[in-house]
Amino acid sequence: MKDKSSVIFNNQIDKKTIKGANKSKAKYIKKYGDDSNTDYKICFQPIDTLDFIGASNIVFGEENQKFDDKALIVGNIRMGFGHYRISIAMASAARALGYHPYWLDLASFDATGSKMIREQNDMYSLASRISQKSKLFNKLVWEPLNSEGFKKITYNAKDQRNSELLVPIFRNIPKDIPYIATHVWPSQAAIHADMTHVVNAIPDNWPMGLHLSEGAIHAVQTPFAYFGYKTLNGFAKYPLNGIPEDQLKMVGCFIDHELLVDLENDNKRRKERIAKGKPLRILMTVGGAGAGFDMFLAMVKHLIPYVKEKKASLFINFGDHKDVYDKLCQKVEGIQTVNFFNQYDELKKFVSEIKDEEAEGIYAIYNQNIFEAVYSTNLLMPVTDLLITKPSELAYYPIPKLFMRHIGGHEVYGAINGREYGDSTPECPTKKEINAMLDKILSDKEIIPHLCDQIDYLKKIGHYNGAYECVKLAVGKK
Repeated sequence: MKDKSSVIFNNQIDKKTIKGANKSKAKYIKKYGDDSNTDYKICFQPIDTLDFIGASNIVFGEENQKFDDKALIVGNIRMGFGHYRISIAMASAARALGYHPYWLDLASFDATGSKMIREQNDMYSLASRISQKSKLFNKLVWEPLNSEGFKKITYNAKDQRNSELLVPIFRNIPKDIPYIATHVWPSQAAIHADMTHVVNAIPDNWPMGLHLSEGAIHAVQTPFAYFGYKTLNGFAKYPLNGIPEDQLKMVGCFIDHELLVDLENDNKRRKERIAKGKPLRILMTVGGAGAGFDMFLAMVKHLIPYVKEKKASLFINFGDHKDVYDKLCQKVEGIQTVNFFNQYDELKKFVSEIKDEEAEGIYAIYNQNIFEAVYSTNLLMPVTDLLITKPSELAYYPIPKLFMRHIGGHEVYGAINGREYGDSTPECPTKKEINAMLDKILSDKEIIPHLCDQIDYLKKIGHYNGAYECVKLAVGKK
C-alpha cells in the first residue's frame, strides 16, 4: 500500500501532521479491531427501488460472486442524502450508457473501516444540527471548519491514512473494474486497494483538501472548482503544486439520465401550468441530517394561505425523518396533508397521474427505506415547479430552485454557482428573506418561465452531462 499522507501531489506534508494521521488510524484499529487480513467474500443483492437501472448492491457473503462483464462500481457512503443522490445519478448514467451499475456503500459493512465512517458521520450530523441551534458554535466552529478547515491540504493527510482501513473490503473486487466514487473516502480506499480506473466525483463547488484523492481522476462540476483544484490556491499558507491535467477534469453537473431525457417537456408543462393560473407546485426537502427546521417551519406557515387560495401546492419529502413531520404537525395547528408514508408504489402512481392533471393541497412523503427516501425527490422533480433546498448537492439539479440558508460554509458556493448560471435564486439566509422571495415568485409569473428557459439552454450546452462524462472517464472513453 502506497503512502498517500506524507506527500500529496508532490507537496511535502509536515511531520506533525503525519504523526497525527498515524495516531488517528491507530485509534480506530484499537477501537474496532484490525481486519487487514480478513478475507471478505463479495456477493450481490438487487436494489428493488432502483430496479429501473438494474443496480446491484455489493454485500458480504460466504462465496465470491462474479461481476458482470460490463460492470461499473459506484463507491459511496451514507452521509446525509447528498452522496447517495449523486451515486444514483452515476448508476443511472452508467445504465443509460450500457453498463451494469454495482452499489458499494462502504459504511454499510461490519468492517473496521465501515465503523470508522459511521462514527465520523455521526459526529458530522451532530455538529450540523448543533450549528443550526447555536449561532456561536456556527460562527466560531462550524462555518470556519467547513470553509477553511477542510480546505487545508494537511486535512487530507489524516483522511488518507484513515481510508487505508477500508482496503480489506476491496480484497475480492477485480482491480480493473471501472469505479466512480461520490465521496472522497471511497475514492481514496479504491486507490489504496490498487483499483486502476477510479473517478473521484467531487460534490461541492468550494475546493477543499478534504476532496483530494491522488491517483484518481478528479471530476468537478464547475469552472470555479476546476481552477481551485488546478492550483490548490489557498490550501496552505504557501504556494502548492496543483493537480495535473490527467487527474483533473471539468465534466458538468451530476444528473440522472431519467431527469434529463424529457427535461424540455417538463419545463414546457411548468410554463403551461403558470400560464393557466394553476397552483405553483413547490417541492421542499428535509435533508439527511435533519437540519434547518426553523426556516423550514417558517416557510410552511407562510405558504399555507397560498395553499388555501389554490395559488400554491406543497410537496414535502421528509425522507426517512418522520420525527420532523411529527414536529411540524405539533408546530402548525390544523395542518392537513395527504400522506405517502412507506407507500412508494402509490407515490409513483400519483406522480404519473399529476403529470398532466391537477394537484392541490399539501402532500407529505416519508419512507423508512433509504433508497425510497432519497429517490422520492427525484420522482417529484419533473412534476413540480420550484424546488426549495439548501445549496448542497441539489444546487446543481435541472429544476427552478429557491435556496434557503446554507449549512456549512462550503455550501455557499453552490448557491453562487446556481445564481451565476441562472437556474436558481440567490441564497436567502433568513426567514424574512426567503418568505419575501416566495411572495415575489408567486406574484411574478415571469420568474419561473425564465428559469425554465435557462435550464433548457444549459441542457443544450451539456451543462448537466457530468454523470455521463464520469462514466466515460471511468471506462476509459474520451
